[in-house]
Amino acid sequence: MAKYRKSRVDAAFAEACSAIVRDIKDPRVSGVMLSVLSADVSADFKFAKVYYSVYGEYDERELAKGLKSAVPYVRSRIADELNLRINPEIQFIRDDGIRRGAEISALLKKIEPELAAADAREAAERAAAAALNDAENEPAEDAEDEDA
Repeated sequence: MAKYRKSRVDAAFAEACSAIVRDIKDPRVSGVMLSVLSADVSADFKFAKVYYSVYGEYDERELAKGLKSAVPYVRSRIADELNLRINPEIQFIRDDGIRRGAEISALLKKIEPELAAADAREAAERAAAAALNDAENEPAEDAEDEDA
């Protein structure tokens, strides 16, 4: 039952952080399109890691400084919105999973013609092997028919 509660707290924490981050007035944070992907609250609820992704052009260091300076504001809003006994320390962590996924997708699209050619070669080789196998099996069947 504890895992179920933790997953509910993680989801509620991420949702609340997502809404709160949109209200941050710091120009280092408000000037970028920031999306909170998930949150991981520790089992004792003392620490929370908030994973975010950023779209567009931004200065990574300035954004990190802006988020770090906004932590007290986010914590106070979290305390107001969520009914937790302990208000966790928050650490913002940038998650590049979406960007890496897009890069991998672009690489796969780049080699897609090569993969299609390789698949065609493999299909031709299988067809040739099957035809050769059929050719080898036919005379043996004819010899059996003659004996009968």
